Amino acid sequence: MRLSILILLLPCCLFPQSLKEDIKTIMLSNGMKILVLEDHSIPNANMYLFWKVGSRNEYPGITGLSHFFEHMMFNGSKNYEPKMFDIVMEASGGANNAYTSENVTVYTDWFPTSGMETIFKLESDRICFLNFDDEMIESERGVVLSERSTWLENSNYSLLGEQVQGTAFFAHPYRWPVIGYESDIKNWKKEDLQNYFKTYYAPNNCVVVISGDVTLSEVEKLSKKYFEPIPQGIPPRKIHTVEPEQLGEKRIVVKKEVASPNIMISYHVPESKSEEYYALSLLNSILSSGNTSRLYKSLVDEKQLATAVYTDMSYSFNPFLFTIYAICNDDVSPDTLENAVYKEIDNIIEKGITDEELQKVKNQKVMEFYKSLETINGKSNTIGTYELFFGDYAKLFEAAEEYKKVTPAEVLDAAKKYFIETNRTVGFLISPEEELQ
Repeated sequence: MRLSILILLLPCCLFPQSLKEDIKTIMLSNGMKILVLEDHSIPNANMYLFWKVGSRNEYPGITGLSHFFEHMMFNGSKNYEPKMFDIVMEASGGANNAYTSENVTVYTDWFPTSGMETIFKLESDRICFLNFDDEMIESERGVVLSERSTWLENSNYSLLGEQVQGTAFFAHPYRWPVIGYESDIKNWKKEDLQNYFKTYYAPNNCVVVISGDVTLSEVEKLSKKYFEPIPQGIPPRKIHTVEPEQLGEKRIVVKKEVASPNIMISYHVPESKSEEYYALSLLNSILSSGNTSRLYKSLVDEKQLATAVYTDMSYSFNPFLFTIYAICNDDVSPDTLENAVYKEIDNIIEKGITDEELQKVKNQKVMEFYKSLETINGKSNTIGTYELFFGDYAKLFEAAEEYKKVTPAEVLDAAKKYFIETNRTVGFLISPEEELQ
């Protein structure tokens, strides 16, 4: 069976039990929104709490606070001593994790259905009564400082990315790193933490997604018992700063002992809600998804100018970046690799892409999309992602069709519009003794 035929069968073979109408909404009186998807395929469930707060909500002096709360939320509350969150959850057969981005902070709980009330108790207690003990704050401050140092020391991508992103943006709060600046981390006050928590960890700033072996009535009962009594907060101030149009190329050189130079090229692109999202997403795959992608085939396989090449276009609430990252092969200068990247982009702009090339990445995208929906974990994450970043969870059921509708001309238009010199920020990471040609 050809892949193009297989793709038409995917919706009915991978996501058959989950239709748009299967996702139910519970709106609590305090503004918390809870999305519920019953899936009785296994006796387990999960809870995703999408808090609409990330580094874009910070300002100079308190950068890194969103990420800091990812640590603090596990360090005790009124009814659970520090570290007891994990212990109690694991005793119920559960597990958890969390992540922070520029846009959101997300907490994930996985558990057998029998442990669901315990999860509600744990989550509601830390939302209502988080521990702001001085000793615990200082302990976690040290952990985060160490994490930042290790993060920059061990990851060339992170080091260069922090510098490039901070150069690409000069007005919008996307310019500071999620982990925050060292001087800010060292100087947060308890009052800063308490004010931030009160503002952004209010129930009306959260979307909860629960999938798995649950019933709507059961979730509604527990939600009203544990979540609804949490007081509603004042809606956070909206981010109204718009990054001005970039009027010329920006370049930055970062020096550190590296085995080979690294390059990063970032272009400003629209937010995830944009009508151009799907064309840009497919362009992302055309450039670097798999060994037959444009950049990998040319720079790594054929010309052997790079040992690795990646592209990234993350979900975002506001216009963000489309980033190309590559590591130079032995004796290859960063400007040689940079120009080779532009040559591949120019080939697309001058000659376009073929129907076959576009169909290949469409197949990849749709297969990846439906693959993510095979598990209850993937379903919750995708439901929450579409609710927040695309404005409505129902749009996930339109995603496959949106990819199918994209034409070669639309991909070409996106490349011509955004992959231009005046819209890019270029970063080189080179050893201290190295000089640019």
